[in-house]
This record gives sequence, structure tokens and C-alpha cells, in this order.
Amino acid sequence: MKIKPIIVVSGEPYSVFLEIFFKTLNNKRIKNLKTPILIIASYDLVLKQMKKLKYSFKIKLFDEKFTNLNILSNKNINLINVNFKYNKTFDKISNKSKKYIAQCFNLGLKLMKEKKGSALINGPISKKHFLKKKFPGVTEYISSKTGYSGNEVMLIYNKNLAVSPVTTHLPLKNIFKSITKKKIIKQTNIINKFYKKFLNKKPKIAITGLNPHCESSKDKNEEKEIINPAIKFLSKKKFDVSGPFAADTLFIKKNIKKFDVIIGMYHDQVLTPIKTLYEFNAINITLGLPFIRISPDHGTNNQMLGQNKSDPTSFQEAIIFSSKIRVN
Repeated sequence: MKIKPIIVVSGEPYSVFLEIFFKTLNNKRIKNLKTPILIIASYDLVLKQMKKLKYSFKIKLFDEKFTNLNILSNKNINLINVNFKYNKTFDKISNKSKKYIAQCFNLGLKLMKEKKGSALINGPISKKHFLKKKFPGVTEYISSKTGYSGNEVMLIYNKNLAVSPVTTHLPLKNIFKSITKKKIIKQTNIINKFYKKFLNKKPKIAITGLNPHCESSKDKNEEKEIINPAIKFLSKKKFDVSGPFAADTLFIKKNIKKFDVIIGMYHDQVLTPIKTLYEFNAINITLGLPFIRISPDHGTNNQMLGQNKSDPTSFQEAIIFSSKIRVN
């Protein structure tokens, strides 16, 4: 059986992603992978940034109808070209790259729809310039493009612990309106299915409260009205779930050893501690789509563009994880 390639959408052309991509291809673990990597990007920009950063790879060009997967090798850069008009090899991020990024995503999603890839990985983008307030994040953008809006689940994954926020890129003042019993149950179910299908295990899941110490001065609070009823329902359905736990103590070492996943109520409640624990050794997996989508857990980092100092760990882990996925 032919191994389907990992499809990589390069994202913002003036992010550090191409630098990280070159560093990843230099990694021995990646070179020896049987699963090939295919990047969608500007051939000209890849070539020029590669030379400026003093890397040396042979680039093999493919089109979107590629059929001979046997010639894909991670010793080369396997690339589908998308034209990008630019003046500088390294530059500030602006709206000028919006059309190019959209074309890269459209092609990557098309290949995944046609089941030509095993997983989709995308480089970082600027929410300000690309999404322009139409979507809170790339997670929501991709779920909308694939027709799965409302099913998307963000999972920040490390083999020792993963976290998942019930609400993602929302202002704090809007969070309590978006937390529902139905949403917590649905999210837990999607995570549980993912662990069983791809990791062959029933995950132990902890759920946080919303309020400090899971308490509120009000007679009614989210823990009593929403979170506790969701946990009781899930427990009756034989999910290995417990809580609600106060987030300020849940992440201490002796506690996190008890769980595979921590579901939190909002973005920074769970992303701040996991990034503190594992830094770049974590990946952002979007669940609830018809395919696995992964994003390295870092941003565009435009201020370090061209300096050759960026950490490739998260992207390397994304590639390693994707290589273990087998799809029909």
C-alpha cells in the first residue's frame, strides 16, 4: 500500500515557518521517515529564503494531480508551486499575502478532500491580516471551509498531557455565554473518539471549573448549572471523566500524572500551563474534521524573520505524529 504524503500548507510567507521547515528536513528522524512530506508554497520564495538562510536542498516540483508517490523523498523538498508576487525575500507581514495564503489553503484542502494526503499541517498566519475578524482563528477558518463549523475541537497535544479549551479565541467577557452542557459533552465525545481511533486508548479526562476555586458569590454559577451536570451525564455514559477541578492547582505535577487530557473552559486557562510545562514540544490538533489537521504551536514570529534562530521542535513533533497516522 502506498503511503500518502503529509500535506503542508506553508502559511504566512513572512513568518519563520520556512526556516523551521528547512531545519526539520535536516533532522535525521525526519529524513528517515517513510511518510513523505509535500509542501504547498511559492517555489521562488522557498528557493530565495533557503539560499539566504544557507540551506541546500534539491526541490522537486509536482502539480496537484501528482500520482507517482514513489518518487517523493524527504531528502528533497517536494513542492507544489503557488505563485506569490513580492519584492523582498524577508519583509513585514501585510495584506499583500492574503490571496497567496488563501490559494495555498484551498489547494491543501482540495487534496485532503480528494484523500491524497494522510494529514494536513499548516504554518502560522496573521489573524489580523488574513482572517480580518471573519474567524477567531485558523481552526474555525478550516472548519468553515470544509463544512464542519461547530464540530471543531482544539487539542494541544503532548504525549504526556493534552489540553482542550471549550471556548477558543473569545474575549473573556464573552466566555460564560458560550459554555453549555451540550458543548462540553460533544467536545468530550470527540476527544474520546480521537484517542480510541488514533492512539488506541480510552483517555482519562479532567474538566476544570470556570470560576476561581470552582466557586461563585452568586446563588447560581456555571459549575452547578452546566459543568457538574455535563460530568454526571458523561460518567453515566461510561466516559472516564472527573471534575470540576480548580485550574490553579490542577496542573501541579502529582495531579497531571493522573490524566491524559484536561478540558478547560477558556483558551488561556489551559494553554498557558501546557506551554509552561512543555514549551514548543506540543502540537495543535484540530479534531471534528473529516481529516487530521495539525498546526505547530507557535506564531509567525516576524521579528525573528531571517535570523535562523527559531525553534523547530513543534513542527518536527507535528511531522512525527502525522507520520503515525494511517488512512485509507
